Amino acid sequence: MNYKQLQEDVEKHVSDYFHTHSDPRLVYHNLAHTKEVVNAAQQIANHYQLSEQDYFTVTVAAFFHDTGYFEDALNHEAKGAELADDFLVKHKVGKEIRDNVKSAILSTKIPQTPKNEIDKIICDADLFHLGLPDFRKKGKLMHKEVELIHKNDIKKVEWRKKDIQFMESHKYQTDYAILLLSDQKQKNISKLKSKLTAQQEISTELEEAKNFAPTIVLDQKKKKDKDDRPDKGIETMFRITSANNQRLSDMADNKAHILITVNSIMLSLIVSLLLRRLEDHGNLIIPTFILLIVSLTCVVVSILSTRPSIPKGEFTQQDMDNKKVNLLFFGNFYKMSLPSYTDGMIKVMNDKDFLYGTLITDVYSQGVVLGRKYKLIRLAYNIFMFGLIAAVFAFVIAYAAYGKL
Repeated sequence: MNYKQLQEDVEKHVSDYFHTHSDPRLVYHNLAHTKEVVNAAQQIANHYQLSEQDYFTVTVAAFFHDTGYFEDALNHEAKGAELADDFLVKHKVGKEIRDNVKSAILSTKIPQTPKNEIDKIICDADLFHLGLPDFRKKGKLMHKEVELIHKNDIKKVEWRKKDIQFMESHKYQTDYAILLLSDQKQKNISKLKSKLTAQQEISTELEEAKNFAPTIVLDQKKKKDKDDRPDKGIETMFRITSANNQRLSDMADNKAHILITVNSIMLSLIVSLLLRRLEDHGNLIIPTFILLIVSLTCVVVSILSTRPSIPKGEFTQQDMDNKKVNLLFFGNFYKMSLPSYTDGMIKVMNDKDFLYGTLITDVYSQGVVLGRKYKLIRLAYNIFMFGLIAAVFAFVIAYAAYGKL
């Protein structure tokens, strides 16, 4: 299936649909908003390196997610899913993709109900603007659109309170959006609150607001600390970075395992088959030993890339006082007693600078190990590639020379 061509067809179809179904009341849910959601969805999808099929699914769902507004604004998700399914059926797209597209579009209905990674990406893309600096521009357009559709004036103060309520009840679904947008979203909430006259009025109105979940007014001191230092965002960043490093390490180990397996088989064949016949075929001695050395070297370098390096397993009180020990890595404490390790961890947890310093050290250490692994694996692959080429040429030359003798 040509996903790229189909994606272009989807974009053209949806653009034409918006032009032929133009509604002057839709000052927010228009083609410009749809393209912004598509860009956001593709940005998140690229971060997670989705397969070609899943990337296509995300893109189609993003294009069709608001097309139902022209017929039924209150149930536009269901109508948009129907329009997307009709288009995909006409283009003979499989049922699995069609079901995933419909699920993603339906999951954007407030409150959002994502069931899988694709749903989460579309949900976050649809409300991506909540965590952007120009959030108020989008909010004003949405305010105007609701007034036009329902033919009812909504006071700015009332709309602002509902905005606050909605934003505080909303949560981004993907780690990427949480890390990228949560801090700015919190700043947007703070700016909205600062424009209201009294904090008591905010609490009262938020509890009475309909169609929005209840919220808890944040303690001013805690909110100030959060604004000063986005701890949740920092912790999410460390978690994502550590997980990415672990995936890269697993990939490196798999690559090394492939090299070891292939070259071990080659070594077995060389020893069991070729070496026994070298007395009868003297012209193959040099090519055989080239191949033997290449395979052996690849195995050795691949093993070196995965061979663990274990530190002494102990830390001193001076290390703790100077905040130089990383207690998140087992190699620094596996010989220590439990009480000593517990005391050390309590000091780390009670000292924010020590805690973040430990996390930084842990991520940096992972990076150093990854750099060494990938450097050795690259060397092993180069040896295997160029050595195999040299060995093949050597065999060809040997056969050619033998044929002339």
